[in-house]
Amino acid sequence: MSARYDFQSPLADGIRDFLTVKRALDRQYRTEEYALRLLDRYLVQQGVTCPDQVTAELLDAFLASRPRTSPRSFNHLLGVVRHCLAWLAADGRLSASPLRARPRRTTAQRVPFLLDVGQARQLLAAAGALPDRPRGPGRGPTYRTVFALLYGLGLRVGEACRLRCEDVDLVRALLVVRNTKFGKSRLVPFGPRIAALLQAHLARRAAGQAASDPEAPLFTFDGRHGVSTATVSQTFLRLTRQLGFAVPAGTAPPRCHDLRHAFAVGTLLRWYRTGADPGAKLHHLATFLGHVDPASTAVYLTITADLFGEAARRYAAFAGPAIQEETP
Repeated sequence: MSARYDFQSPLADGIRDFLTVKRALDRQYRTEEYALRLLDRYLVQQGVTCPDQVTAELLDAFLASRPRTSPRSFNHLLGVVRHCLAWLAADGRLSASPLRARPRRTTAQRVPFLLDVGQARQLLAAAGALPDRPRGPGRGPTYRTVFALLYGLGLRVGEACRLRCEDVDLVRALLVVRNTKFGKSRLVPFGPRIAALLQAHLARRAAGQAASDPEAPLFTFDGRHGVSTATVSQTFLRLTRQLGFAVPAGTAPPRCHDLRHAFAVGTLLRWYRTGADPGAKLHHLATFLGHVDPASTAVYLTITADLFGEAARRYAAFAGPAIQEETP
């Protein structure tokens, strides 16, 4: 959030206290604050002067006023409002939560588009060939490095965009990922290929910009501001459309966040193929991705044909002897 917003509705004090409590629990609550800003502005626009005027009908009208066609987006807004009002009621700021709206069903949800190694190489090649612009010098190598980190290390788009020069430790082959989604920081190791990309990127920055400041953004076109997550996502969308990747039935069109999904599934597949126990190692993947628990990581593990085949072979090797013994 760039400028600090001043809550002004009759719920203003309660909303501020709610955010303070959540952030005291090491939660950033950025998108949640934005959602509560929308509610606060709506209450002011409707002339609400006291908490008792916040009714179920008014909240239904607020939710209907927001252009959120997808169930996921609507349910996120609804969930933020629900949790805040429930907290206000539990704290005695409201007699009871007036919210009565129910979440929208998310049936027939399509699975994410998982780029395979060949498609990832095509994406990186297309990114590397992007031409420079007056305000975008070095676009090609910059986006190629960004997409390589998303696919090769499973970073979130925002995490990659917020990296600073000092966050790259080429000696220990580590990235320092700061202030992630859950308010935590973590160390992400990388291999020689990523190391070569990062070293080349830092060399380009040093040659073309005054990049002596270790706190300068790692990915930037003006030396001061990091590339935005929206720009990275839009560039990914344009490139994948140009490459014309075939989207299987029941699969959503490619999104930049799908690179993180592809990393998680690819890691699980490598564990199967090397004989490791994926269940025993899932907490390692959760830590690497910056999740608070393996249950969050499981959301990323889409069952692909390759994964199903490896799991079937693992089961056959385990249960085959017993089945043969019982067969007359």
